[in-house]
Amino acid sequence: MLVSDITETGFPHAGLAAKISFVLRLMDDYDVQHISVTSAEENFAGLISKQDLLDADENDTLYKLQHKMVHTSVLPQEYFLAALKTTVQFDVSVVPVVASTGELQGSITAKNLLQRINNFCGAEEQGAVIVLEMDKRNFSFGELSRLIETNDAYITQLNTRTEPSTGLLIASIRINKKEVSDIVATLQRYDYTIRHYFGEELYENELKENFNLLMNYLSI
Repeated sequence: MLVSDITETGFPHAGLAAKISFVLRLMDDYDVQHISVTSAEENFAGLISKQDLLDADENDTLYKLQHKMVHTSVLPQEYFLAALKTTVQFDVSVVPVVASTGELQGSITAKNLLQRINNFCGAEEQGAVIVLEMDKRNFSFGELSRLIETNDAYITQLNTRTEPSTGLLIASIRINKKEVSDIVATLQRYDYTIRHYFGEELYENELKENFNLLMNYLSI
């Protein structure tokens, strides 16, 4: 999914000649804390925040606040997660989408972006989540997929990240089944370290894990 796929082309923006009082009303109408500003040629001039407008004279125009504007945007051909990165990095409620020529093509609101990420992550889909930790060199999607499929399940989504404090690879796996007991047991049998899991039969799994820990302790 590209930025262009989620761009709201009809989302309002303001010209540099717009009065601050008008822009504040626009922000209230669309329930945002930021809005894109354009020059007379409809080129992107910057992103202005509501707080900066409130601190200024409402009879002034945006020309006087050019030094306050944030100059950040994403290209329409970028992957849509670039908009997420910009939202977090600059703490903005609107991400401007600007062509390589400088023309403002639209905006992406944080609300719309959150909904897209929710769909992307499959948060509303049925199933369970298993979180593993491992050395990077031990990660094998093929093996994980094979082990999970031996329990009549399959991976619907897999995300990985490197934990800064330990250097471990953290793999979050979503599967299409709610029951995770057999899958967790299979992964543990192949020496995978389970950090968390979320699904049905949670109490039974914890009981089994505690039993295994006890047996390991008694065998020392």
